[in-house]
This record gives sequence, structure tokens and C-alpha cells, in this order.
Amino acid sequence: MSTPILQFGTSRFLLAHVALFVSEALERGDAIGGISVVQTTANEASRARIAALRHADHYPVQIRGREGGGVVDRVVECRAVRHAWSTDTDWAAIRRAAIEEVRVIVSNTSDAGYQLDERDCADLLANDALVPHSYPAKLLVLLHARWRERPQHGVSVYPCELVDRNGDTLRDIVLGMARQWSLPEPFIGYLQERCVWVNSLVDRIVSAPIDPVGAVAEPYALWAIERREGMELPCTHEQIVLTDELRRYAQLKLFFLNLGHTWLADQWLSESRAQQETVLEAMSTPRVRDALETVWHDEVLPVFDAMGLQSEAHAYIDSVRERFLNPFLAHRISDIAANHREKIRRRIQPLVELAGSLSLPVAQPRLRALLAAHALPLSGTEGAAS
Repeated sequence: MSTPILQFGTSRFLLAHVALFVSEALERGDAIGGISVVQTTANEASRARIAALRHADHYPVQIRGREGGGVVDRVVECRAVRHAWSTDTDWAAIRRAAIEEVRVIVSNTSDAGYQLDERDCADLLANDALVPHSYPAKLLVLLHARWRERPQHGVSVYPCELVDRNGDTLRDIVLGMARQWSLPEPFIGYLQERCVWVNSLVDRIVSAPIDPVGAVAEPYALWAIERREGMELPCTHEQIVLTDELRRYAQLKLFFLNLGHTWLADQWLSESRAQQETVLEAMSTPRVRDALETVWHDEVLPVFDAMGLQSEAHAYIDSVRERFLNPFLAHRISDIAANHREKIRRRIQPLVELAGSLSLPVAQPRLRALLAAHALPLSGTEGAAS
């Protein structure tokens, strides 16, 4: 089988999301081919997964949780991965595949994945054996090699990092580096016109690894992909949504699921509750759950109603509630509470400001009190809601 999909990242999320989608699509003849997985860090867990993938043609993904009111507990074997490479030892093979076979590039390189490394420079292009340090530099070097041999053949790039407009962001970083390295204008044009940089949003809780390779994931999964002219999809799948309104999906996730997690974490911190408490345990406490439901219904839903997204918001909140009540998911609130103030700034402050900009007669007293407690001021666009 051909391997036209190059996946940067060995995270259990990618193994239980993108790779699993491709595997299930392959069984129906709905994928363009298999995947070559690339380890990009020196993380020992990543090394172990690459080693395991090299010696097995499949790995398990256990789907556990609630769906449609019932309990799901099943194991799916993922068979999409054909090659498992490390940039440290397999750069020549990665480079050759990028030139000859790759049509789609997928990545999930962590929150710091787009950071540049001052050691990366144009000298990398003079020696094919040199391995760039940062992910954007790796991508730039591989695309430059492809352009030199196949200047009419671009690729579709699908970042899965949780970065706003991730495709546009990654494209601009790679273009900026190309210009900094004084690369020729025809190559700049290739990056802009032949390569398609796609914004996308991924949504699935992958709660635990299965050693040596595999993962435990919830039934809910979404890969929302913004339509771009000329893009090639890695596969078609019932949990992939093509949309012209990616922002709608991002807002639903941010202001219900992510905001809900942060609200629970704030109450957990303020009450100094048990260190091992999970989301399920919190949702099983009537007082805690009732407070969150009140926030969702009185302070979040009216914003979506005003934007004409009432039906979508009600359906999504039902799915989030079901996910929070997953009996198999040991999602500790202490993990959610990491970087708490920054999460409040990104998940709650924009919602309150959005309500203000829409001039809604919604007081949002609980969310405003939370912002005030963490000394997060609102912008001057609050309108009537202030």
C-alpha cells in the first residue's frame, strides 16, 4: 500500500483520532493510502511508540464512554500506519518520501510545536543530511526539496495543533522563514499557490495510553476542516466535517467544553477539594453540577441564541454533558487546573466580551465574578451588557 500521508507526531491523540479515521476509511476504500508517522522529539515515550509501531502492523484503540444514552466499550485495531520514523535516524527516508510520495501532511506537535530554533538557518539546504530542529524548519526543508524535484506538485497541510486558524498560522511562519533565508521567489510562490494550508479543529478526549502503543479514547470525535480550494483530504469519514464556518465549531468547543472544564477547575480550586477529584466525580455532585448547568444555560447559551446558533448549541451542550459523565474517563481536575489564569483569559474572557459586543441584556454575574477574582479586565467593547 502507498503511504501518501506524512504524520508529524506520535501522540496518543493522533493515534486515536487522525490515524484511526484513516484506518477505518481504508477498510471502506475511502482513504488515499497509509500513513508514515514521524517522531520529532527526544521524548522517551515517543521513542517507545515508534519502536512498537516498527514491529507491528496494527495497534488497539479502546473506545470507552457514553453515546446516545448508552455505554460504549469496544476495541478497534488501527491498521493505517505503514512506516514509523524518527527524524534523528531516518531523515533520508523522510526526505525521500516527502519528495516522491507524500500528498498530505498532518501534524500535532504540542503547544510549543510552532516555536522556531535559532540554530535553524539556510545552511540546512546545502546539506541533505542535516536535520532541522524546529517543526516549521523541518517542513520548510522538506517542501523545498520537493519543489526542486517536483515544482508543480504541492501538498495539502493539515495542522491539528490547538492554535487559532492553525493552517494560516503555520503557513505564515514557514513563509516568514523562507523569506528570512532569502529563498527564491518561485519557491515562495510554490508555498503560496501549490501548497494548500488548511485550518482545522480537532475535538476528542484521549484519556490514556496503551503500552507499548495504543490509546483509550471517548466515543465522541470531531475533525472540522475548513474548505480550501485545491485541498486533498486524507480520507472521508463520518466524524470529519467540511465547513465554511470553522469559527462556529471553535466557539462551541471553547465556550462549552473548555469553559466548562475551567469553571469546574475554578470551583475546585476555590473550595480546596480533593486532589484526586475527577470531572465525573464533580458532575456527580448535585451542587457542583447545578452551578455549571446554570452557567451554561443562563450565561453561555444566550450568546449562541443571539448568533442564530440555538439548535447547534443545545445539541453540543448535550454532547458535552454526556462526555463529562463518561464513566470510564478518569479526567483529573488538577490536570485541567494547570495554567488556570491563562485558560480563563482564553476561554471565559472572550465570551463575556462577545456578549457585550452583541449588546445582550445578559448580566453573566458568575462569569464576571470569576474574571474579577483573577484580575482579568474586560475590553472597552462590552456594550449594553456592562
